[in-house]
Amino acid sequence: MRQLVAIMFADMAGYTAIMQENEQLARVKRKRFKEVLDESVLAFQGRIHQNYGDGSLIIFNSAIQAVLCSIAIQTRLQESPRVDVRIGVHTGEVIIEDETIYGDGVNIAARVESTAVPGSILVSEKVFDEIKNQEAIKTHELGYFEYKNVKHPVRVFAIANRGIVVPGRDLLQGKLKAGGNRIAVLPFVNMSADPENEYFSDGITEELLNALVKIDNIQVTSRTSSFYFKGKNIDIRDIGIQLNVDKILEGSVRKAGNRVRVTAQLINAADGYHIWSENYDRDLHDIFALQDEISMMIANKCRENLSTIDQVKVRPASPVHGVEAYTAYLRGLHYWNKVNPADARQAIVCFQDAVRLEPDYAQAHAMIAIVFGYLGSTGQMQSADAFNHVHRHADLALRIDPQLPDGHIAKGTAYLMYDWHWKAAHDALHKAIALNPAAITAYNQLAFYYVIIGDKQKALEVMETASQLDPLSPFVNHQLANMYVLVERYDEAIERAEKLLEINPTMRAALDLKGWALVMKGQFDKALPIFQEVHRLVNHPLKALMGLGYCYALMGERDKAMDCVHKIEQRQREEPDAVLDGDLIGIWYGLGDYDKVFHYINECIRKRISPPTFFLEYPPFKSLKNDPRYEEVKRKIMGPN
Repeated sequence: MRQLVAIMFADMAGYTAIMQENEQLARVKRKRFKEVLDESVLAFQGRIHQNYGDGSLIIFNSAIQAVLCSIAIQTRLQESPRVDVRIGVHTGEVIIEDETIYGDGVNIAARVESTAVPGSILVSEKVFDEIKNQEAIKTHELGYFEYKNVKHPVRVFAIANRGIVVPGRDLLQGKLKAGGNRIAVLPFVNMSADPENEYFSDGITEELLNALVKIDNIQVTSRTSSFYFKGKNIDIRDIGIQLNVDKILEGSVRKAGNRVRVTAQLINAADGYHIWSENYDRDLHDIFALQDEISMMIANKCRENLSTIDQVKVRPASPVHGVEAYTAYLRGLHYWNKVNPADARQAIVCFQDAVRLEPDYAQAHAMIAIVFGYLGSTGQMQSADAFNHVHRHADLALRIDPQLPDGHIAKGTAYLMYDWHWKAAHDALHKAIALNPAAITAYNQLAFYYVIIGDKQKALEVMETASQLDPLSPFVNHQLANMYVLVERYDEAIERAEKLLEINPTMRAALDLKGWALVMKGQFDKALPIFQEVHRLVNHPLKALMGLGYCYALMGERDKAMDCVHKIEQRQREEPDAVLDGDLIGIWYGLGDYDKVFHYINECIRKRISPPTFFLEYPPFKSLKNDPRYEEVKRKIMGPN
């Protein structure tokens, strides 16, 4: 029988050693442990399922009851004769057969308990989500842990109520995988007199990230999560916990004329101690060699922990470029990372300046291709024009440097979003990830690929992996929430959207996604004000209307839904380069006019807009698949590839 339960492991610490030194004392303590356990579990409606010598496995129907019981046990066992106990709690599905209990939930609970120290209570993130709003329960985050025989890292919290031991992360051991070399590169601080030089310090940070990715056996946190901490005064140890890294590289850049001073320091995330630090004074023309020098120094400092290889291996770097072209490239990155259409266009201008100055600048060509891919796949320009640029610049980039991950990402995006060559898209994106395991854009596009071919569960797994690599990225968390919607796990999608809104309450994408999840749960009255807020935030009468129109349609307010349709049509006339057919599909579907729906689906196919098979995989469109026209549409899109 399968059950979703809260699982508690409670284990006496040092029992065997006490038995060897004082058998009578050991028996007294064991008896007291059993008495307290029995009484507390009964009081909190739990069930002791297995006793194994000096420990027990207990299950509860409620995570809150499990944690309150744990607190009661530890509090009582502080009294004389004191009994040192470790407790771990997790929630998960278990299988119970003939008094035997097993399953991943049991395994994870046991692993969490193994990490605890005497007098402490550790809980998994799933338990934390259930108890976080309980005033009677205090918690302290310890970060992510990678346990033996557990596929994904587990985020762990310590119960921090009075009298309960809250261990430091550096004191925790247990059944963990061997320590790795996970590193985050925090944004280098701009120490130049001119604040405009911030693009340069940010660029140096990104280049160091890219250099470290090329070193075998080092796992590098992706840019977005690292840059989350820009300008924030947060303890290094807390950053290590949030990013699940062992080491952190930070520093500063001072640029004056043709000279640059770079200060870099490598810090142990567990305790905040410096492993290595150095100052570099260089001519700007030496900046590329300096980046390699810093990267290799870090690699050598990590070498002592690399037990599986004899030496650090570095993949070949792309050719070095002139400073003027490099500066234009860094300016392009500065605009691109703002992630909005206007700045994306400015980024293209900067990258084009870089390739004008140096025609063989492979990375700049690749970035031109990636930005055009973004504009083309989001409806900001006509697909044919956008993806013509994508292919041309991606081909140039890969001709110069066939091992350039961004070149393969750009090609994969074009194959996926415009050419609809599915195998070619799959191969290009996997090639990019093989070259750079932290290439988050490739994971995002690969998730799109799996949705399009009908494997939504695989798409979810891809984004869960991306979330581990870039845990604080709004982009990644939004796409992960999107995958939860696609697999009909709406509550998890809403929870993820709410976490994004805690960081940025006006994040339109998160609000929009929360609205759609509520609509799919049938909670139109809650979704409507969210879509209204999205429309208000965009500050344009003709934009952000699909969710609003769809919601009005399902609520029976046809006139208001049609008003949204008319405004979208007006915008299409005023902005002929905008691609709005997908918005009209959503509202007409809500209104139940399948003729209009298929008309605009075929318009998407004619214009080679992002494959309609992606958005047709959303749960509300299930009934559309019963229409005989659906198979014809699918054949046109999927075709023989």
